[in-house]
Amino acid sequence: MALLTERTLLGPGPSNPYPEATAALAAPLLGHLDPEFIRILDRTCERLRTVWGTENPLTMPLSGTGSIGMEAAFANTVRPGDVVVVAVNGLFGTRMCEVASRYGAEVVRVDHEWGTPVDVELVLAAHPSPAIVAAVHAETSTGVRSDIGALGAALRSRSPETLLLADCVTSIAGDTLEVDDWGVDIGYAGTQKCLGVAPGLAPFTFSERAWQRRVENPPVWYLDLGLLGAYVRGGPGGRAYHHTAPVAMIASLDAGLGRILDEGLPEVAARHRAAGQMLQDGLIDMGLELFAAPGHRLSQLTTVRVPDGVDSAKVRAQLLSEYDLEIGAGVGEFAAGVWRIGLMGRNAAPERVELVLGALRRVLKQHGAL
Repeated sequence: MALLTERTLLGPGPSNPYPEATAALAAPLLGHLDPEFIRILDRTCERLRTVWGTENPLTMPLSGTGSIGMEAAFANTVRPGDVVVVAVNGLFGTRMCEVASRYGAEVVRVDHEWGTPVDVELVLAAHPSPAIVAAVHAETSTGVRSDIGALGAALRSRSPETLLLADCVTSIAGDTLEVDDWGVDIGYAGTQKCLGVAPGLAPFTFSERAWQRRVENPPVWYLDLGLLGAYVRGGPGGRAYHHTAPVAMIASLDAGLGRILDEGLPEVAARHRAAGQMLQDGLIDMGLELFAAPGHRLSQLTTVRVPDGVDSAKVRAQLLSEYDLEIGAGVGEFAAGVWRIGLMGRNAAPERVELVLGALRRVLKQHGAL
């Protein structure tokens, strides 16, 4: 059977994985209770603590993509009738509202214009003492970064009992994360973006404050953090079997994290910043308009407006067929009016920027847009 064509994945995710992460998938398979695998799991959790910027003991990869992290966050913290304030400045804030409501939360939605960051004062004004405040650090749908540290500091001074939940799917390993210093109690992410690993795991961290206030028997058995913690952290009787862990994926994540930490977190963040700035400068030089608000634009995920009269889908299809290059469409009302270009993980590199700028320039000229 012929091999699939290798694509350059410069959309909103997945991204092309680090070679170390890919190689680890081919290693001999271990059982999920094998002592050698347990050592890999423990090292993965410790490396995740470093990347998250936390000392939370309950920091682990959940079995599932980033959305399983969102599900676990609300399933283990929301009791029927709890007030949950959600800052909505894009698709994934909207999705948090949906998930929280399914667990019985009284959701207070704080809407922002898409393309703008979360306004801390608006969020604080929404309710005096919610059980949870949730926000997206790096909104994948709009390419906007919000100041989670400022939100955490404001909550601690105003509502110290409120838990802060942060979606960090697109920011982890592409931006600086300091969840302990920022006052974040619950964070979830995904492997397929700046971590440079295939989709399939959700890096997750849960503070001791959140643990003390968790739902002891959540309505979803598979995501019960008490049961998962007994496997990941162990106990007096050793590791308690919960479900068969995706051992190959965890080994791949461990290798990807090792690659990142060998380079150094500050250096990885700087590499993403440099690549993002190079891309954004190049797009502006082409006469294109960026979508996200200045000063709050993500480096790892750039949103750019589709020129008037250009068919977004046709341009993306041409890039894919002629260059094996994927960029993403917008979402919601901006589905046809915005492109999303990701430079994440190994793709945060000058040669990737040159490739996408050159290909996009040529295709847009053919469409009469330049």
